[in-house]
Amino acid sequence: MIIGVPREIMHGEDRVAATPETVKEMVDAGLTVLVEAGAGEGSFFHDPEYAAAGAEMVADCEEVFRRADLILKVKEPLFNEAKGRSEISMMHQGQYLITFIHPAAPANHEMVKEMASQGVISLTLDGVPRISRAQNLDALTSMSTCAGYKGIIMAADRHPAFLPMIHSAIGRIDPLHVLVIGVGVGGLQALATAKRLGAVVHAADIRPMAAEQATSLGAKPVDLHVDPAKAIGEGGYALELPEEELEKERAALAEVLPDMDIVFCSALVPGCLAPNLISEDMVKTMKPGSVIVDISIDQGGNCAITPPGEIEVKHHVTCIGIKNIPGMLPKSSTLMFAKNIANFVNFLVHDGQIVLDRNDEIIAKTLTTIDGQIVHAGAREAMGLD
Repeated sequence: MIIGVPREIMHGEDRVAATPETVKEMVDAGLTVLVEAGAGEGSFFHDPEYAAAGAEMVADCEEVFRRADLILKVKEPLFNEAKGRSEISMMHQGQYLITFIHPAAPANHEMVKEMASQGVISLTLDGVPRISRAQNLDALTSMSTCAGYKGIIMAADRHPAFLPMIHSAIGRIDPLHVLVIGVGVGGLQALATAKRLGAVVHAADIRPMAAEQATSLGAKPVDLHVDPAKAIGEGGYALELPEEELEKERAALAEVLPDMDIVFCSALVPGCLAPNLISEDMVKTMKPGSVIVDISIDQGGNCAITPPGEIEVKHHVTCIGIKNIPGMLPKSSTLMFAKNIANFVNFLVHDGQIVLDRNDEIIAKTLTTIDGQIVHAGAREAMGLD
């Protein structure tokens, strides 16, 4: 079996789907690994290291896509401007792809349809279930850790005031107040980072256990007034809520947003669009100079006016919708991601062949396109296919 690792082409994306260490693991397992030249440069893994690990270095990405049985990527397939064609157009029927696809997000619907039409068998890493045997495949958790840390650093950099309390000759300057909405892995890392930097931290989550964990980190809880029985799904993830429950959340958040300086949005529902929790009118009530970091933007975003992939100032509030925040921490995030994806390959490949047991929960929840069809439940619902 031939594994292909192309260089990522998203602007500002410095991660890569394999490190020399994971290449060696795959080669030792009897797999052939093609790595596009320069693929690891942005994350400080260099071509000679890949070659020493047993990779075949390939100059042209089109050759990687043409020859590989399985493509490993960090981001979803994109249009390659240098080639004047999409990455999907370089792929072939029956070829496998493992990457982050976020298939329920409207911005990705056409790309998912194109993959299905091309006959690509794709598996999305954001669908990995939270079960014990899938922990070492869970790239979403790994990347959320990176996004939580880096997102707070970005917010502190963009905010026009000191984040910690400052004592000086002119008196005391009070610390900033940081609200984290959605206290999963990324949210907890954001809370811990903001706390270490000296902020007063607040946390909001519809799951009582998550709110309790946030409190243990020193956060002040914000009650969202949602019935816990409606909030918690399989594996401890949040459930998709009906509109009347979302209205309760928005009302509770609207009461505290005017007091917040930084809002970190990381509320997600697996396989579905992110809940829309902050309206434009709510943003208008925030202090001038405040910052919103919306790491849920890949799945639509928690804030209605977060600009996908951009940073914009709206109503005197800086809205950060950067889609690849982990890519801004390329060394650490690549080490984590590459290990997750190598574990996924090991899970799928038996005796040199990919085995898809569609009754397996991991496969059932990650499989996105196969046999020319879109099979991902969240994507089908978002596209109105069911």
